[in-house]
Amino acid sequence: MFPETAQCLKAASSLFSQTVYLKELRRLSAHGGARRHFGVSRCLTAKVPPAPKPRQKVEIPGLEMVTYGERMHYVPGLSKPIYPGWERDYKDPRYYRSPPVQDMPLYKEKPCYVFSQRTSMLEGVRQALWLTKTKLISGLPPQLVSLAEDPANQIPDQDERVQNAIKHARFWDTTVERPGKEKYSNTLLINLMHLCATLQSVHPAIGRRILAEKYLLAATWKRGEDLFQIRGQNRLLHNCMDPLPEVSGKQEVADTADHVLETFYPVSPTIDLQKIHMYEEEVNCSGFRDDYPYPHAHTLYFLEAADARCKLRIDQFRANMLMFTFGNALARAHKLYGTQPQCVLDRPITVQAVGTNGRMFQFMVFQLNTTDLSGDNGVKNQVWLDEDVELYEFAKVQPLIKKKQVKVPAGLAGYKPDAFSKFLALYLHGAV
Repeated sequence: MFPETAQCLKAASSLFSQTVYLKELRRLSAHGGARRHFGVSRCLTAKVPPAPKPRQKVEIPGLEMVTYGERMHYVPGLSKPIYPGWERDYKDPRYYRSPPVQDMPLYKEKPCYVFSQRTSMLEGVRQALWLTKTKLISGLPPQLVSLAEDPANQIPDQDERVQNAIKHARFWDTTVERPGKEKYSNTLLINLMHLCATLQSVHPAIGRRILAEKYLLAATWKRGEDLFQIRGQNRLLHNCMDPLPEVSGKQEVADTADHVLETFYPVSPTIDLQKIHMYEEEVNCSGFRDDYPYPHAHTLYFLEAADARCKLRIDQFRANMLMFTFGNALARAHKLYGTQPQCVLDRPITVQAVGTNGRMFQFMVFQLNTTDLSGDNGVKNQVWLDEDVELYEFAKVQPLIKKKQVKVPAGLAGYKPDAFSKFLALYLHGAV
């Protein structure tokens, strides 16, 4: 008897302590104290009820189930009737049910790999070079660098006006203490293009251009046995009536046949690309009609912080620039020479690209020499890349002070004029 009595007393004391503890919690929560519920035992914690198992429907051949369908109301003991699906004789988009993927007219068993503006490729520029069959050359072409060095092509009071454009983007065109990167990078890009356009009186060919915003691009090509497409929209495109002149001559283009493309085995070249089975095989669209008076792409402008929901590393950002520059050139080549692969184009197509985050600039010049991209042999395309060019070092609203010493003064500091000279050289290319 004594052991049983001791067990009962222990159980009663544990229940009493739990009850007192819960009362104290309620009293504290009523007076603004603890508001969280602490489980004190296993029986007081909340449990998610298990999902009920689906009831198996037994069908006996030759035996008809008795339902309450004819009575038009529920009857206990009778089974639930199964009615055939009702199909509307009219189209209602609210209740549209798409057919299975295999039954759709655009479905194909062979997959297609799609690159868009939100694609973040693992290998970055190396992967883009392999996909586009391109040879990378560091720095800008010398003929472009010489354009900005010519005093006749410079803007009066150039350095002062560029610094004012930077100050306008970082300090003056805002009502907050620190504007976002998307805001000031876009303002700075527009300011620099407007500053370059002041040379139209000296070079009238600048007036034969126009800016297009958020145009749609689509291009298709084959690389090996795989099919690739580039789709999406870019932020800004400078179109012109006249095509850009080719950067490298025929001999330099022929020498690219000896270049060996870099591989990144065992990583697949199609990694991070969207794999789809519903597509059109030959989709090539530059985003404009055939009778558009500005059919030639001149320069693409990219903003690193344009999409807040898609953040790319700097190498992936350069790869994005290369892929869209290649896509614009390929779409134009298909318009001029057809969709059949051409080993060597009679007149290579040149497209430029500029990318920025509001302080650092990426400059790119792409020349499409061939549309035969299936194999690794033969003539390659060319791209000139000048990366991480600083326009300025700091733009501070308040000075940076450490240990009672001013490390960075307030305002614009560390301005570097070489960055705008390269920007101006790409802008004047084809107009001088």
